This record gives sequence, C-alpha cells and structure tokens, in this order.
Amino acid sequence: METFGPAQLLACYARGVFPMADAREDDQIFLVDPDRRGVLPLVGFHVPRRLARTVRAEPFHIRFDSAFDQVVALCAEAAPDRRETWINPIIQDLYGQLFAMGRAHSVECWRDGRLVGGLYGVSLGGAFFGESMFSRATDASKVALVHLVARLILGGYRLLDAQFITDHLSQFDAEEIPRAAYHRRLAEALQTTGDFGDQPALAGVAALQVISQAS
Repeated sequence: METFGPAQLLACYARGVFPMADAREDDQIFLVDPDRRGVLPLVGFHVPRRLARTVRAEPFHIRFDSAFDQVVALCAEAAPDRRETWINPIIQDLYGQLFAMGRAHSVECWRDGRLVGGLYGVSLGGAFFGESMFSRATDASKVALVHLVARLILGGYRLLDAQFITDHLSQFDAEEIPRAAYHRRLAEALQTTGDFGDQPALAGVAALQVISQAS
C-alpha cells in the first residue's frame, strides 16, 4: 500500500478534501469533504472597527514562517475554549513536511520574544487553505488573520479556504457555500499561482490599506 505522505496530501487539497483526526491522541486520520464549505473573502474581507484599531496599534511583532512547527504544536494544544483538538502527531508530521517543501506557511504574533498567537495553512496554486489558529493573547489570532489576508491579496491568491464557519470567522464576512460551488472556486484558483513570498510583514496600517483597496 502506498504511504500517505505530503504529495498525497497536496493531491487531496487539489480535489477539495482535507485531513482530520478524531482526537489529539488518535493514531489515524480521515479525509473530509463537507457538504458546505467555509470561505473567507479576499475581496470584501471585513475588519471590525475595534480590531482595526488593534491592528494599527501594532501590539505584536508579525513574522511569517519563522516558527512553523511551534505554531502547529500550539494549535494542537488544548485550551479553555477547546478541550480537544483534531491535530494529532501524524498531521503535525505531514504539515512539517509540507513546510519543508515550501507548501505550508505560518503567520505569527510575537510579544516580548514569546509566540502568543498565529495560524498556519497550505498554499497550492492560487488557493490558501487555512488549517488552524491559536491565541495566547487578546486578538492575536485575529491580527494574524488580517496580516494573512493582506499577504494573500498582494500575492495574487484567489481563494482562502476556512473549512468550517465559526462565530470567530463570521465577523470577517466569511460565507458558507455548497460543495459544488466550492469545487468550482477551487478549480479556478488552481489555474493561477499565488506568491506567498518571503518579504517582511507589512505595518498594521499598510496591511489594512491593502485589504481596503481590494474591496
């Protein structure tokens, strides 16, 4: 039997499915293709006023891809509002391999030398598949998301997949679309090539301007 590795995982994303585990300690993964899919708009991404003030104030130092494994590990940790997570060691290893291939990326919020929030996801063609986020300081994951969206807009991405809609994501005008509509958007995005790039993070004001100009 062929081993399920990073190449097979990328093929799954290309056809619209993604992996999960039932629990942190589970030793297996399964593939998910939801009836309805969460998508965050790159054109028309809404930044709530209070969050925009926080982004402008720059309470965190933003970095990209400087601590990918640590971001995934923190996303996998239990938290007060999340007793269990779906990120098991198999998933951690697979995404570490994708990062080494330049196919996965992290957005990180640092404060006083400590990683206090962030997110990670997979880049394929003109699509970015958001996987998970964490926050150990107020608004840290939200600020990371704002900077991700600005980066994707500048890089020419067409699709930001959020998998499932949550209250946390709804404030950004995320939408839930049928599977068939998602697969059409995905096919269109995969015909293009997004450039995540390795440039420094934008200042908060500049990130908000990029988002505003795209709307």
